[in-house]
Amino acid sequence: MNTIRLTTAQALVRFLANQYSERDGQEQRLIPGMWGIFGHGNVAGIGQALLQAAVTQEADLPYYLARNEQGMVHASVAYAKMRDRLAAFACTASTGPGSTNMITGAALATTNRLPVLLLPSDMFATRAADPVLQQLEDTRGGDVTVNDAFRAVSKYFDRVSRPEQLIPAALAAMRVLTDPVETGAVTLALPQDVQAEAYDWPADFFRRRVWHVGRPVPEPSAVERAARLLRGARKPLIVAGGGAVYSGAETALRAFAEATGIPVADTHAGKGAVAWDHPRAVGGIGSTGSYAANELAREADVVLGIGTRYSDFTTASHTVFGNPDVAFVNLNVARLDAVKHSAEPLVSDARLGVEALAGALADWEVDQEYRDRTRQLIARTREIEEECFAPDRNTGEFPAQTQILGALNDVLDDRAVVINAAGSMPGDLQQLWRARDPKAYHVEYAYSCMGYEVAAGLGAKMADPSREVVVLVGDGSYLMMAQEIVTMVSEGLKVIIVLVQNHGFASIGALSESLGSQRFGTKYRFRDADSGRLDGGVLPVDLAANASSLGADVLHATSVDEFRSAMEKAKAAQYTTVVHVETDLYGPNPPGHGWWDVPVSQTSALDSTRAAYETYAANKLNQRHYL
Repeated sequence: MNTIRLTTAQALVRFLANQYSERDGQEQRLIPGMWGIFGHGNVAGIGQALLQAAVTQEADLPYYLARNEQGMVHASVAYAKMRDRLAAFACTASTGPGSTNMITGAALATTNRLPVLLLPSDMFATRAADPVLQQLEDTRGGDVTVNDAFRAVSKYFDRVSRPEQLIPAALAAMRVLTDPVETGAVTLALPQDVQAEAYDWPADFFRRRVWHVGRPVPEPSAVERAARLLRGARKPLIVAGGGAVYSGAETALRAFAEATGIPVADTHAGKGAVAWDHPRAVGGIGSTGSYAANELAREADVVLGIGTRYSDFTTASHTVFGNPDVAFVNLNVARLDAVKHSAEPLVSDARLGVEALAGALADWEVDQEYRDRTRQLIARTREIEEECFAPDRNTGEFPAQTQILGALNDVLDDRAVVINAAGSMPGDLQQLWRARDPKAYHVEYAYSCMGYEVAAGLGAKMADPSREVVVLVGDGSYLMMAQEIVTMVSEGLKVIIVLVQNHGFASIGALSESLGSQRFGTKYRFRDADSGRLDGGVLPVDLAANASSLGADVLHATSVDEFRSAMEKAKAAQYTTVVHVETDLYGPNPPGHGWWDVPVSQTSALDSTRAAYETYAANKLNQRHYL
């Protein structure tokens, strides 16, 4: 057997450089590069291997330096999302805190079902020097390390304690990364001594491998059952989720909606699958959904879910589908999602499933009365949107966030990517963002992780440099993680960051108020000497100066007109540019058309909490299982 003598780290780098994915005849690098921050746990292992590969050109695996380990995972996840899960970065970190910093990113990847390969360094496999720097000593067992925390948030976890264990572990990792049902964070923990240990590797381990990402075909009898249920519907509704986008089902879905007349609502991950101004598009659904989508959901007798996992925001905590006899048809590549809500399951690739249903329903469509009802609801929804964008939307010192989103809608083209994840903006965006392109709306709302936005802008721009990438980030998320601005600058990548400053947590503040908690602890303020609470004056924080110190060009806006002007300058710029704009902490936000189950204290000494509980109890009556 032909062998090659390499360290474990050198072997892993060479292996990863030869992995490819393929779907529909198109091949691409599965692992286009590796993010990393070096410490004593990986500098002489993975670090040396990456250097050697670059110097000798024995393996093509570019290295990218991040500034925060969580940030590099977020950037990797955003890249994978833009590439429809067909490519995934690897991330290397040192032992201890360097590795555990990646756990939040791992949870985000797995919750969103997006692939990323994590390579946390681990303690000495030989245990020759125990306890080493940053080692956890656990009385339950000598083989427990901090990296075991990755097990709960990874779709696959392995610890490579001997060089030869890398062969099955690496192959298993690629299998999971390329499986649309199982994909998520894949973690291979690498003890620092094993990384540097040499072994005689089979040469075939390093051959070029193509991992074929298939399209599961729908079972004919399942298509027949689903079509039969839809034929009996008078008020059907489609809910398009992320699976509709990742499978490239946009054209098939649009044709299906046009032929049958079924209106299409979307989740955060599915927005853009059908253009916002298509006659059958009714907007976001659920807790922060549009007027049209939620009204249709309340009346729907059959719901066709396409590639959605039905999060609580999508179902408005099991209240938005109000018809007592509502039935579900769930088209999903994952059986886990296909059977939710006691549905008629159609386990299949989304595109092939939609095409199969279109064939089975070729002679069927909704009646004219339902078409008219949909058109009327859409017209009212457009009026609500325009009211949110209106110049006189608020009377405060600063513009409302909705006005800024309206201006942003106007100044960006259809291919521009808007990125957001947490705070009040996802709710505003779900109602107000007008996406025509399935990649134009990039809102991470499975894990809704503060700090995702800036790092994600970096990954999205790397995935498609031809697109304008616009990061929408509030001051709360910016303060969580903005370091990857430095990486954008060092890599020469141009990203526009819209930094919305309102001196507090607008989303949780409004939620707190609605739940009777009086916005407690949700504003950035000095501690007041009299009350002892954080409700004093506004803090003298200058986030624009911070962004400038990280290397970005900074523009300022204090009005909607100034914001429009600043955005035009940012679009014309060649470098990463931050547009800093102050908005009103108190909104107003778009009107609510859905509910979200956040429990309220059943007993309280506060009048505000008691009143909020009465409202909560009334809403709770509408909640039910779909059986």
